[in-house]
Amino acid sequence: MRGNRLVSWLVGGLNFQIEHHLFPTLCHLNYPAFANIVEDTCREYGVPYTASPSFRAAVASHYRWLKHMGAASTK
Repeated sequence: MRGNRLVSWLVGGLNFQIEHHLFPTLCHLNYPAFANIVEDTCREYGVPYTASPSFRAAVASHYRWLKHMGAASTK
């Protein structure tokens, strides 16, 4: 939910995890502007940049990732 300013404010920018980890001292209010730059740069260098369109999609994606990682460790 990168486009929702209310959600960004409520969660303190946690919907911009990539930018948060790249620029930990940057105020979360600037994350949306940096997200576009980071996403374009990732695309330019062929680095995957994943953003979920909604909270539900983010939770579902996280669940699938945890399930995948859990299955990988049992082999």
